[in-house]
Amino acid sequence: MREVVTIQVGQCGNQISWRFWDLVLREHVQHNRLGLFDDSMSSFFRNVDTRHADPLEIPVAGGQHPISALRARAVLVDTEEGVVSQILRGPLGDLFDRQQVLTDVSGAGNNWAHGSEVYGPQHREAFLECVRRAVGFCDSIQCFSLVHSMGGGTGSGLGSYLLSALEDEYPQVRRFATAVFPAADDDVITSPYNAVLAAHSLVQHADCVFPVDNAALIELVNRVERPPAGAEQRVGAITENGAGVRAAAGGRPVAPTHAFDAMNNLVAHMLANLTASVRFDGALNPNPNPNPNPNPHPHPSPSPSLTLA
Repeated sequence: MREVVTIQVGQCGNQISWRFWDLVLREHVQHNRLGLFDDSMSSFFRNVDTRHADPLEIPVAGGQHPISALRARAVLVDTEEGVVSQILRGPLGDLFDRQQVLTDVSGAGNNWAHGSEVYGPQHREAFLECVRRAVGFCDSIQCFSLVHSMGGGTGSGLGSYLLSALEDEYPQVRRFATAVFPAADDDVITSPYNAVLAAHSLVQHADCVFPVDNAALIELVNRVERPPAGAEQRVGAITENGAGVRAAAGGRPVAPTHAFDAMNNLVAHMLANLTASVRFDGALNPNPNPNPNPNPHPHPSPSPSLTLA
């Protein structure tokens, strides 16, 4: 088994990951018609018995056990509660372990330094405890997959700090980052500075980076919509604070919520395609971490929720 732990940071990272988990579940439903928990599913999910206060782990056992309840191998992080709370109340809410959720209430104010230098040290141990719990349920963790934006304070600043913390705690486990870069006309005035500072951290601490350009996502959504000639389309882009980036292009109007969802869906499909050969058997099935670090925490102990008020 080769497990991947996803760390979704900030509004952008959590919204993209929500789409990713929905897509991955639908893929596995098509592939696994018998409803058995197998090696393919164990890469990104745990099978648990929810009759216990801390759900009991059900082993893969050669893919013979039916799926009881799934928990994503994910850690949810944000400096405000809104998006994470919405995810936990939504149709996929039961997919996430509440002891692997870390939130605050005030946000990072679109400021890299606030996310990195204030929230990072403040929540370092709580974050690492969430990660230790997720890693503790892995037999052979292959990599961490960090999903975040580069324009807002949480995704850029706190995301940078957490990437460094992962390198310190798990130096032999690969760190992959899916980073959403802001468009040139982003209406968050600090986003260019945030992106530059966060990019330095990616160079220093990430083993592999999948850059995503907001402007390219806007263009792809505009192409798909194919509006009537002469009309103007203003599409919102993914940003950390949700304010939206507007790009003028020929096309019929698209509701911002639809645009956000369409762009999130594009990134989710990219992640699903990149991880398909990890999640499913095949001739091109790769090993993201050929020399994984021995699991330093093989038996996680139950702990109270780490969600911060």
